[in-house]
Amino acid sequence: MTNFRGTNFRGGKTALAVVLLSTVGWLPATGAGAAPGANERLPLTSATGSYLAGRFAQHQDDWRAAAQFMAHALSADPGDMALLRRTYLLKLGEGQIDAARDLAKRMLDKDPDPQLAIALLVADNLSRGKLNEAEAMAARMPKEGMAKYVGPLLDTWLAVARGKTDQALQALSPLASASGFAALHDLHAALVLELGGRKDEAAKHYAKVVDKEAPLRVVQLVGSFYERNGRKEDARKLYESFRADNPESLMIEPALKALAEGKTAAPVVGDAKQGLAEAMFDLGSALHHEGAEETALLFGRLALHLRPDLQLARLMIGDIMDSRDHHADALTEFKALEKDPVLGWAARLRATESLARLERNDEAIAGLTQLSSERPERIDALVRLGDLYRTAKRYDEAAATYTKALERMGKLEERHWAVLYARAMSYDKIDRWPDAERDLQAALALKPNEPFLLNYLGYSWVDRGVNLDKAKGMIEKAVELRPKDGYIIDSLGWALYRLGDFEGAVNKLERAVELKPTDATINDHLGDAYWRVGRRNEARFQWNRALRTAEEEPLKEDIRAKLDKGLTDRQAAQAERAKVQ
Repeated sequence: MTNFRGTNFRGGKTALAVVLLSTVGWLPATGAGAAPGANERLPLTSATGSYLAGRFAQHQDDWRAAAQFMAHALSADPGDMALLRRTYLLKLGEGQIDAARDLAKRMLDKDPDPQLAIALLVADNLSRGKLNEAEAMAARMPKEGMAKYVGPLLDTWLAVARGKTDQALQALSPLASASGFAALHDLHAALVLELGGRKDEAAKHYAKVVDKEAPLRVVQLVGSFYERNGRKEDARKLYESFRADNPESLMIEPALKALAEGKTAAPVVGDAKQGLAEAMFDLGSALHHEGAEETALLFGRLALHLRPDLQLARLMIGDIMDSRDHHADALTEFKALEKDPVLGWAARLRATESLARLERNDEAIAGLTQLSSERPERIDALVRLGDLYRTAKRYDEAAATYTKALERMGKLEERHWAVLYARAMSYDKIDRWPDAERDLQAALALKPNEPFLLNYLGYSWVDRGVNLDKAKGMIEKAVELRPKDGYIIDSLGWALYRLGDFEGAVNKLERAVELKPTDATINDHLGDAYWRVGRRNEARFQWNRALRTAEEEPLKEDIRAKLDKGLTDRQAAQAERAKVQ
């Protein structure tokens, strides 16, 4: 069973994700489209052309262009239900609430399953203070699909708006027995009871949603309740527990600082509108953690429409945009949060990553340098700066930056293995192998069963023809830990090759190519193994595949030489010498 914890789902696909993904199955697949600017006007052709262009833009995950094209197509065929529904979702996903609201009204009497249209119209009416209209709209919500989860939340907070606490709890009760939704029920029951003045009952429900790994939003909600009800020590313990579980995060520091100064937190949810915003955010955040980003975006938009100051929803939308390669849109969301006392640091770090992905490296470097100066006790900005240099192939600067980060750490802990690993990769690229080897061994001392470390050091030894038996054992262990990782299986195949077990190498390398069919190095390795077992035509086929995708010139030159003359005696002799080292 998967448990809802406010802003996080654990485990596999939840009932919520399965229902929403099947119900909204016509949402676009994730792609790598680049959205045009907010004010850019796209050229529109015929209705059919606009529809086809909209579908293409949608498949490229460019919702903004798709929304414009689909709206044009819809104007020519306003009765097309599928087109109306698609355009509505695109407009809502882009945050164009006025346009989405108009489309939602048109869907009500035509769409046999207008669940998301009803959700927007309920939220919109509540936000405008039109409670009667919101209730009438909620009454039209179907009872199946995602409505089994969204409907009770809508009814709950509409009842709260009427001051009917018991009715609200009754409306919420179906979630208590829904698989994976018990914690969502308890969280919102606590909020309802607190607003209804029934603090002792609220405390019991809040206690059920707090555990060692409670996410930020739950900690904020429960901690605020504790502070305002004479339980400041409980609030402190909760905040400190979050900090211990998230040592790199600054998000709880403002709450701890305010508590130390004797300030009392204001209620996080103060009325029904904010409560419904919380519900929409909780659903969206849960879906985001499950990878259902497009649907999560829709609920994030609903949450922000109800409560524009719900900053966690904005951060989530920025993260979704970034993951969909809409980095300019993500940057806009992150920059809007830069001054937020809770999320500002995280948003500024994310903004530098968006800048880097937009190839605005100078700005990203300046931002990370500024951040690392502001907090000389922290390493996160320095590590990201090192990563940026390494991605840009500025390996000397990357290694120097990682060194600064390691100097700030003092005594290294297990979680610091990744910084040693990153510096090792940088050293390796600038021919400082002894330094890289030392870092890899130090990282393994911190985390002995990390497959990436085992594979990198093992492969490096194999490629250099040293410590072959030990390297083979390390890579075999890495394969056990990640049996479907094509790169690690390639390492094992190459180790077998260097040890002279060419048949065994072919077996492993064929599996690696199945998993990573376009990787040049893996195809090159398989070509070598085929050649050594006498399968010359297949060897040339693999080398040709490798040449098509190879990026580094030394590898290309080596492959061309093999295609011209086959595996030379010198290369074969190197393999033979490796067997006895």
